[in-house]
Amino acid sequence: MSERFFRQARTMKTPEEELSRLTEQGLHRSLRPVTSPDLPDVTLAGRRVINFSSNDYLGFAQHPKLIEAASKALRDYGTGSTASRLVSGSLDIFHQLEEKIATGKKAEAALTFANGYATAMGVIPAIVGKGDTVILDKLAHACLIDAARLSGATLRVFPHNDVTKLEKLLISGKDRTLIVTESVFSMDGDLCPLRNIVSLKEKYGALLLLDEAHAVGILGSNGQGLAEELGQQDQVDFQMGTLGKALGSAGGYIAASRAWIDLFINKARSFIYSTAPPPSQAAASIAALDLLSSPEGSQIRQRLLAHCQQFQSTTPIIPKIMGGNEAALSASSTLLEKGFLVPAIRYPTVPRGTARLRITLSAAHDSGHVRQLQDALSNGRPALKISNS
Repeated sequence: MSERFFRQARTMKTPEEELSRLTEQGLHRSLRPVTSPDLPDVTLAGRRVINFSSNDYLGFAQHPKLIEAASKALRDYGTGSTASRLVSGSLDIFHQLEEKIATGKKAEAALTFANGYATAMGVIPAIVGKGDTVILDKLAHACLIDAARLSGATLRVFPHNDVTKLEKLLISGKDRTLIVTESVFSMDGDLCPLRNIVSLKEKYGALLLLDEAHAVGILGSNGQGLAEELGQQDQVDFQMGTLGKALGSAGGYIAASRAWIDLFINKARSFIYSTAPPPSQAAASIAALDLLSSPEGSQIRQRLLAHCQQFQSTTPIIPKIMGGNEAALSASSTLLEKGFLVPAIRYPTVPRGTARLRITLSAAHDSGHVRQLQDALSNGRPALKISNS
């Protein structure tokens, strides 16, 4: 081997060096084993703490109806799907789930994936490619950004919720143009200006993919998200979402026209080349959608809304911007000492300089839990009084 190769080998960073650099920057992460994950409590290092970190906004993950549906599917279908749906046949339970999703979204059809990340990575490159344009909100989720990059399309980014800049980018768009945004932003809890975005996409003949991951179960008369709440489901080309947050199960989905869904079946690589999720996952998701549309589901949603109102928030995602990484980590540790699990969120999940606490509320909490957290935030050292941003 050449001397040049050995020089490069000697200067190559080791994993230990990279980990040390992350630690210096306050960006090192590690897994914290937990037991008894059911809300509102979680057992962490042998200690019960109130969990304000979960995306299980409605407390569905431990609901008896979901557990029973999944258990029955385990008995009926076994533990796994064994292959891709295009290889060994597509189990009827997945079709039942997709029909139910499509009905709720007022779309012609839907397609499910293993998770939300796989949904984005399969769908966006199937919609656009080289010569096309993707226009993303700056704060769009990492899966949407990664999928846009993978597509090979020209990537353009507009400042968060800035529709004026979005229009300027639409004017210069080429060939097929896809706008990508979230309805409820996962780290800020705020809403996109959907009416304005829909108006612009129609004005310039663009397509719109709306990720409703953190809006399903929260917004809309039937809990279907922001597009339902605003009566614009038929004006959103691609309604994307997840079954693993408010719906308490797992998996991702896309709802669209029949032609687009058929195209995804033929082009979405994360669908084609992945073993289908366990049938029990689909069964739990069906039960969750049934529960969501029931009187009980409505009562659960109202309980969550009451908690949000305690924080004067529209959504159950409540950020407290701390700025520096160490400040966020310190605040999170302070709350943990007081008996509350509230994560510190840092770069690259959020932009540099905007490290924060991310508080998430659930219908599984009671009003006393929420008041206790508010007291801890108000009386913390350093001061942790909430100011939504």
